[in-house]
Amino acid sequence: MSGTSFDGIDAAVAEFDLVGTELSCRPLGLLSRGLSDELRSRIAAVLPPQRTDIAEVCRLDTELGRLFGEVAAEAINTYGDVDLVVSPGQTVFHWVSDGHALGTLQLGAAAWIAEATGTPVLSDLRTRDIARGGQGAPLAPMLDSLLLLEDDVRRGVLNLGGIANLTVRDDDHRVIGYDLGPASALIDLAVSRATGGVERMDTDGVRADRGVVDHELLCRLLDEPYYRTDPPKSTGKELFDADYLSAKVGDHDLGLDDLVGTLTELTAALVGDACSRWQLEELVVSGGGVRNPTMMRRIAALAGTTVVRTSEDFGIPAQAKECYLMALLGFLSWYGLPGTIASATGASSLLGSFTPGARPLQLPAPPPQPPTRLIMRG
Repeated sequence: MSGTSFDGIDAAVAEFDLVGTELSCRPLGLLSRGLSDELRSRIAAVLPPQRTDIAEVCRLDTELGRLFGEVAAEAINTYGDVDLVVSPGQTVFHWVSDGHALGTLQLGAAAWIAEATGTPVLSDLRTRDIARGGQGAPLAPMLDSLLLLEDDVRRGVLNLGGIANLTVRDDDHRVIGYDLGPASALIDLAVSRATGGVERMDTDGVRADRGVVDHELLCRLLDEPYYRTDPPKSTGKELFDADYLSAKVGDHDLGLDDLVGTLTELTAALVGDACSRWQLEELVVSGGGVRNPTMMRRIAALAGTTVVRTSEDFGIPAQAKECYLMALLGFLSWYGLPGTIASATGASSLLGSFTPGARPLQLPAPPPQPPTRLIMRG
């Protein structure tokens, strides 16, 4: 897994067992590898509003595929053989127009992973959902609904990556999932731009903690039409890019710490509004943003009566949740089961494309019933 912040690669290994409609997941281990500054810069250079060429896209697709293969092979050598590797790839463009997702592009050619591991690979997880009329994102609602959402508790599940996404149940108990808006995306842009790339993020939320929120700028940031549209919806760095940030800041004269503090407050305000909208009693948070104490503190402050928890309380390390999500989606695709929920992305879809490993691909028959509950086991 390499997320929208592209600060590193995480690989999680899990064992699944389906008995009736109860699916258990036993985490076997997690390892992480950082991305070099040079590679991170090259990924950033192909993202909008930057212009690139197809040769560089080809090079990145290959180099990321080889790197993903190395990390997958290391995970297998460390934790044992697996039946399937799932690689969602590095998102470089998510094409949304007038609220409709029209296409998506993730880099990291799966053939390199299959060659490095000899194991089948599931990749390109989002395209099929878009082809069926869905948003292709977020994919988290499947895991959230099976593991964390309960009918007797009004609970929401928040992931804080480059983009924040939320999963809830509505009054009719339908699973609703959507991209809320930026989490670290604009913060990382502001820090990297102001420091010439010497710093790439607000480490430990130190700058936001020192900064003073500029409420005029905050109101300008909150006046974004995307926030007023109803789910299902998805967004990404295609909207929240460097040009967007420059246009919002305009000739506003404020220091980096105050800008980062205001951008952190933006995320907290979006989360607080969502807690109020969905009348949440609890909010379970995961993702890299959990390591930002200033952001977590401001979310808790603006969440009102909503109790803020982390996914650690439910047996999933905050940094590893997206990895285990992808493992779950791989299990479902392996058994011919949908990985998206129509009330969340807009479609119910069997996800991904399989690349065979060292042997011909043989998929098992689908189970009589799909899982209705996920349990994490120690």
